Amino acid sequence: MANQKSSCPRIVNVGNGWFPTNPGGLNRYIYELSNELVNQETEVELCVVGIPDSVVASKYDLIKLAEPETPFLKRLWVTRRNFQARPSQPLHGINLHFALYSLPLLSSLPTDIPITFTFHGPWAIESSIENSNALDVWVKRWVELQVYRRCDRFIVLSRAFQKILHEKYGIPIEKIHLIPGGVDTQRFKSDLTRQEARTQLNWPQDRQILFTPRRLVNRMGIDRLLEAMAQIKSIVPDLWLAIAGKGRLREDLELHSAALGLANDVKFLGFLPDEQLPIAYQAADLSVIPSRALEGFGLILLESLASGTPVMCTPVGGMPEVLENFSPDLITDSTSTDAIASRLESLLKGDINMPTREACRDYAATHFNWPKITQQVRQVVLAP
Repeated sequence: MANQKSSCPRIVNVGNGWFPTNPGGLNRYIYELSNELVNQETEVELCVVGIPDSVVASKYDLIKLAEPETPFLKRLWVTRRNFQARPSQPLHGINLHFALYSLPLLSSLPTDIPITFTFHGPWAIESSIENSNALDVWVKRWVELQVYRRCDRFIVLSRAFQKILHEKYGIPIEKIHLIPGGVDTQRFKSDLTRQEARTQLNWPQDRQILFTPRRLVNRMGIDRLLEAMAQIKSIVPDLWLAIAGKGRLREDLELHSAALGLANDVKFLGFLPDEQLPIAYQAADLSVIPSRALEGFGLILLESLASGTPVMCTPVGGMPEVLENFSPDLITDSTSTDAIASRLESLLKGDINMPTREACRDYAATHFNWPKITQQVRQVVLAP
């Protein structure tokens, strides 16, 4: 339980899943933001789904809204009930992060405190891209609109998502605050040599290694990365790709990889424990984020850079905003297979110089450290 200090402002953060057991960019963001808010003398209530019963102590107050396996409508009802049952304490700021679990809480939120919504992505549009049925997409958009109408201000992590929030959801520009994501530079750091990291993971020592941590769904572009590897295999024959992540396309992607002749050149790692993620970045020569659509910011880019490893991305969403002032050559010309293959070849052959380990680390630590980012978020959420 957090220490109760009357001089400290108190913020409620409402998210999705409990990060240490439920990976993902949104979950990591709210977890790390909550930790840093406490470091900046702020009392925090973190309200998420699926907190294990074994988690009993924290520097902030944890409110388990529901279990993720609970049937949908009952889950929303339980979410509302558990939120209302939390200890009643004066609040100074409300920061919502996920529309679904915000919806049942709206009637329980105080009316005299401005509500901030941090927009991590267009939930309904993402579902449409992944070929969800029309009713599912309609319901998600309805949920989003109900929540956004109740909110007074918004935070986005990139200009790309500021544009989507304004144009697709009708939120006035003056209500939208642009604050990039942050990275935990104590966790993601360059404290191992590449060889040491590879030894810990049992990865090859004698190959050039690409690393991509991605959900295995259509918009992540893993199929095009595989096709790009096949294109340059004769030019960079020692190339090896490690793919960390789960998703419904894993079997299809494994079959695709084999059909491309990459059976010995690609490793599907499945779920990678969070403690191994910083090691994996350090083991790679280059991280690759080949997204096709709706990459709102790209926290993975910051994690890789903070670990000292350059990262190549497609020109999608907010990702170019991370790299454009650092090393624009790390951004491909398009999302096509040919563009990914061409830039990979140039980087791996040395035709384009990749930033040094020190430069990557310094850039992430200087521009995207959590203390700096949290100060900006705190100002917005606590503004009258």
